[in-house]
Amino acid sequence: MKHFKKTILISLAFLAAPNIKLTAQNSHSPSLESIKEKPNILWVYVEDTNPWMSCYGDQVVETPHIDALAEDGVQFNRAYMTAGVCSPTRSAIITGMYQTSIGAHEHYSSFSEWRGNKMEVWNPNHLGVRTLPEIFKAAGYYTFNEGKNHYNFVFSDEDLYDRKGPNGFKGARDKTEWSGRKEGQPFFGQIQLRGGKYGNPPDVVAPDAVEVPPYYPDHKVYREEIAHHYNTILKLDEILGDIIAKLKEDGLYDNIVVFFFSDHGMRLPRHKQFLYEGGIRVPLIIAGPGIPVNQVRDDLVSGIDISATTLKLAGIDIPDHMHGMDMFAPDFKRDYVIAARDRCDFTIDRIRAVVTDRYKYIRNFMTDKPYLQSNYRDDRESMKVLKRLYREGKLNEVQSHFVSDVRPAEELYDLQEDPHETNNLVHSYKRKHAMELARHRDILYKWIIETDDKGRFPETDEALKAVIDRWGEKAVNEEYKRVRDK
Repeated sequence: MKHFKKTILISLAFLAAPNIKLTAQNSHSPSLESIKEKPNILWVYVEDTNPWMSCYGDQVVETPHIDALAEDGVQFNRAYMTAGVCSPTRSAIITGMYQTSIGAHEHYSSFSEWRGNKMEVWNPNHLGVRTLPEIFKAAGYYTFNEGKNHYNFVFSDEDLYDRKGPNGFKGARDKTEWSGRKEGQPFFGQIQLRGGKYGNPPDVVAPDAVEVPPYYPDHKVYREEIAHHYNTILKLDEILGDIIAKLKEDGLYDNIVVFFFSDHGMRLPRHKQFLYEGGIRVPLIIAGPGIPVNQVRDDLVSGIDISATTLKLAGIDIPDHMHGMDMFAPDFKRDYVIAARDRCDFTIDRIRAVVTDRYKYIRNFMTDKPYLQSNYRDDRESMKVLKRLYREGKLNEVQSHFVSDVRPAEELYDLQEDPHETNNLVHSYKRKHAMELARHRDILYKWIIETDDKGRFPETDEALKAVIDRWGEKAVNEEYKRVRDK
């Protein structure tokens, strides 16, 4: 498998020189004329959505438009994002690099303004590498983003995008999406869809029609949440159908590569922000010219591979500093994928996960903190019900594990035998499990050094002050005391 050769020296050299300017004619930024085939590229980028779709084998809902896209291309069954929350994931995908390597791993960091509040103190993260849209612009492409950025580094919309609009599909009217480009100009675009955050989808799926995973209580609140998520997926399927129909109407569908994927899993407590399957395993479908048709792949792929593959399909060489790889290269193979959790909003944490063909290893570095320490979701019914039932002794052993004050330093799961990740094998007496534990530990610690995982260092005083500026008294972790007392 491709290790991170070249990466440390090259990426660190770039990161050390934030003002470096790369010319438009270097190896990974060809001129428009040098690309013989100029396919359009569209990312349909979805928020907070699990692959609970009929093409993925789910039997609760039918998703005909998502299924049709899968039939036109390749469906990836084991696609993993590098984080279980949006801004680190989005920072990684738009650069093709692990967020932990570029200092973008702390959720909602490097923001000079937050929901209308201008930071008195903030921690600017200047990249020394160009983002994907910048590379495409240098190659003559029209770039647009309809919706969310949330990148944990300093950037300007003008540098990245020819058009930046609000969330959602506008129908390519009034110079939205691809309609604002010059005649014949290829485009690289992103359409951001609310997905699992869609507020009021039609109530098609009833709460009594869903299954509740064994790590949640079979409670009305959880059934309603899961049914709601299915209903958001049905709405998502409808919107994707509208996008595909418009591409066909505009005569673009035969020369466009469509990527359909989510930034992470749905909003329930053990899904979003965490590194279990429900948090980081996402739908990923790619369809377009040169892509195999009606193919399903079960090999491991990472969200950062989306970036590298996007460039390659456009005829642009993958930059040496990228950790992502071309998923359609003949020699593509990932022996493992890595995901990370660091601070989420004001909640300080550090978790790393290694996923291999059969196993997942999770390393909890902050065992002094429970899984469900104080966080921004404390007022949600799903969280309140979970904690109340735990206090009342109404949760079983599996359900209680995630709510208790005790968190193990390590977790190891056999994903084939235990897809819900409820049987921690770290203390198994079986030799094969001990061998897998040692192997996964080795993978993680080598990865931390080879990719310069910056999560091993505490945040600066300026970064912590910015969190307090955003969240005020909600920032209760001990780490904030050192800046509050100054």
